[in-house]
Amino acid sequence: MTQEFVKFDKIPRLNRDCIVTEKIDGTNAQIVFNEEAEMLVGSRKRWIVPGDDNYGFAKWAHENRDDLFEALGFGTHFGEWWGQGIQRGYGMDRKVFSLFNTTRWKDVPLPDGVDVVPVMYEGKFTTYHVRACLMDLRDEGSVASSGFMQPEGVVVFHVASQHLYKATLLNDEKHKGESHE
Repeated sequence: MTQEFVKFDKIPRLNRDCIVTEKIDGTNAQIVFNEEAEMLVGSRKRWIVPGDDNYGFAKWAHENRDDLFEALGFGTHFGEWWGQGIQRGYGMDRKVFSLFNTTRWKDVPLPDGVDVVPVMYEGKFTTYHVRACLMDLRDEGSVASSGFMQPEGVVVFHVASQHLYKATLLNDEKHKGESHE
């Protein structure tokens, strides 16, 4: 018998660093700049363009292309497009593109309309810290939009495994799309 050998990857240790951010309820978005500084704009599942858009994200990105390229540069930049008219709306009168990579964009000047998801905890992973962040959101409201009292939850980035996990304030035990009755 012949078969290509498949190695079993090392298992990352659970008790390593993590970054807990507020999970913003908007729509997933991305901006890509290639080597020639050409831009593509996408949602979670497809490329989008003005006219075949996702809550106006492609239109906004194309209108702000030069500022976005100057600030973000080459590469793929994932984030959440959120605010007025999108999901919870957060009581906002505008939309914002909040980047997910908090380490890369920490302390970097960004153009108007671009932000970074708020970091709520950075340190050793424990479920205690995740629960504490959720309780802070429940009791104090959104960090991303001060005064908004119905935040969604948190995202945990586990540094060693390079994986993301989410925990929501409501219906966390249910699968997305499952009835909430």
